[in-house]
Amino acid sequence: MISFAFSAAIPFAPSGPGRPRPPARAWRPVAVAAVVATVLLAGGALAPAQAQIGSTAPVRIGVVGPFTGPSADFGVPMLNGIKLAVDEINAVGGYLGRPLELVVKDDTANPDQGRKVSQELLAEKVVATIGFCNTGVALKAIDLFQDAKSPLIVPCSTGTAVTAKYPAPDSYIFRVQARDAIQAPFLVDDIVKRGWDKVAIFADKTGYGEGGYNDVVAALAAKNLKPVHVARFDLGVKDLTAELTAARNAGANVVYSYTVGPENATIANGKKALGWKVPQVGPWPLSFPFFLEGAKDAAEGALMVQTFIAEPSNERRASFLSGYTRKFQGKVAVPMAAANAYDATYLLMYSFLGIRDGNLNGKAIKESLEGKMKTYYGVVTTYDKPFSAQDKDAITRNMLVMGMVKNGAITFAYPEDAKRNLIIQRKQ
Repeated sequence: MISFAFSAAIPFAPSGPGRPRPPARAWRPVAVAAVVATVLLAGGALAPAQAQIGSTAPVRIGVVGPFTGPSADFGVPMLNGIKLAVDEINAVGGYLGRPLELVVKDDTANPDQGRKVSQELLAEKVVATIGFCNTGVALKAIDLFQDAKSPLIVPCSTGTAVTAKYPAPDSYIFRVQARDAIQAPFLVDDIVKRGWDKVAIFADKTGYGEGGYNDVVAALAAKNLKPVHVARFDLGVKDLTAELTAARNAGANVVYSYTVGPENATIANGKKALGWKVPQVGPWPLSFPFFLEGAKDAAEGALMVQTFIAEPSNERRASFLSGYTRKFQGKVAVPMAAANAYDATYLLMYSFLGIRDGNLNGKAIKESLEGKMKTYYGVVTTYDKPFSAQDKDAITRNMLVMGMVKNGAITFAYPEDAKRNLIIQRKQ
């Protein structure tokens, strides 16, 4: 019997725009045969069975990210999310009876290392790759995937340039993460609404910090605002007292930080040492352990953009969180990294199912990702046509929520966001 890979539980009926996910009783484990029938009736995969009968060769998928080094705090959850999805897929037969096999490479958050291991992945003939946490690392390597016409799905790196470097119709670079060009305006809108209009920007000098800085400045300009102070710093800086003092003297009433590691905690602890009680806001790295554990009480009240907050607001999210906890013996260190990577893995699998002759070449996978897939009911959102020839970013602004540090953990900044999170936000 030929098996199609889907998650262990799928809904009987999809949620329409503005409709909540069906209640828990509408979900149950589904036999593989029933899933196959669903796909065939919908015309999703008619010929692959003919093309791949008898083959047991693994389908090799590349994974690249920082699994050791300064960015491992979100690289490891990314990898774990991928592993969890692959285990589920293989448990129900893999792709047409062929198991998915991960080829994992550690880029250590170093751009040169990232390029080197990307070359190794492509030499090992993976059919596609999931990866990159650091924007600077991604930008150093994505030309390799583009030139090889080998699809890359990015679940963590948010730098706007990652999916903007190549013309969309030709691009093999996809993303399941909120790019900075939508994160920055979302957060700027929120802080202006709160009356914080004198913004100090603290951005590191990496590709991530540079791109984020530019996106924040553009978002402020759209509100007829300019930062009252800008501080740029190297990774590894241990003391930003002078820069924080200058920001305070400039009259800043909010600090917008754009960096990915312990430097976020350096900013928070520096504010505390100065007795300067202004809020700290930023993109999703403010939800990372480096910040929460490094700043401790100085992190309280910080606001950040999130696509996923680790609360079991529907059965799909509850199943993911419990499955992760069981498999990896603990809570998710960076829930967004794990959830986005988990969804990216399933989207790649669904793209395989949309290839009618079962030939998993780069062009076929690209075209399937761009519009031939069935709807995937994911953890972060419902992916109904997540990509197209003109759009390689699956996450849109309506899917974002504001997170807040409360008692050392991340929760919803607004009660209405928690309620809105019960309703699946489809792509706009």
